[in-house]
Amino acid sequence: MSLTIREGGPDDVPAVLALFDEAVEWMVARGQTGQWGDEPFSSKPSNVERAEAWAAGGGLRMAELDGEPVGLLVLGDAFPWITPAGEPEVYIGALVTSRAHAGEDIGGALVRRAYEEAAASGIRLVRLDCWAGAPRLVQWYEEQGFTRTETFTVGFTGSDWTGQVFEHRLPG
Repeated sequence: MSLTIREGGPDDVPAVLALFDEAVEWMVARGQTGQWGDEPFSSKPSNVERAEAWAAGGGLRMAELDGEPVGLLVLGDAFPWITPAGEPEVYIGALVTSRAHAGEDIGGALVRRAYEEAAASGIRLVRLDCWAGAPRLVQWYEEQGFTRTETFTVGFTGSDWTGQVFEHRLPG
């Protein structure tokens, strides 16, 4: 099977929601409800609106194996609660892969795509954030070349949510 990464659009909203729903179901089964809660992602109107905005915003990238959506990447602006970078950056606002294809480097391919797009634009800084309560996820981002910078806390799911910000500097 061959992995391709393409620009996404409005027709990809159902696939985006399905990938998030799959990820939430997987996390709930492991007792990790702190990241996105314990209800399907698609059950919240605000999440559907977010997926629609990503699909219309020009930063959605879809990973496919033989035409089947297996991951997504959203490139855009940092969230308002993240300290501004002070220089041009590519910010990864979302990265989700199908658990059915765990271990196949789909997430790594999506991260490398973000690096490639940043380099092609002459940008040296790539940043992202994730839930700080998932040590394996934090470690995975470090394995992709990211370095921890700051943490932050916001109220997302009815309680405080602590995130970890990462950065990766491209050569040049």
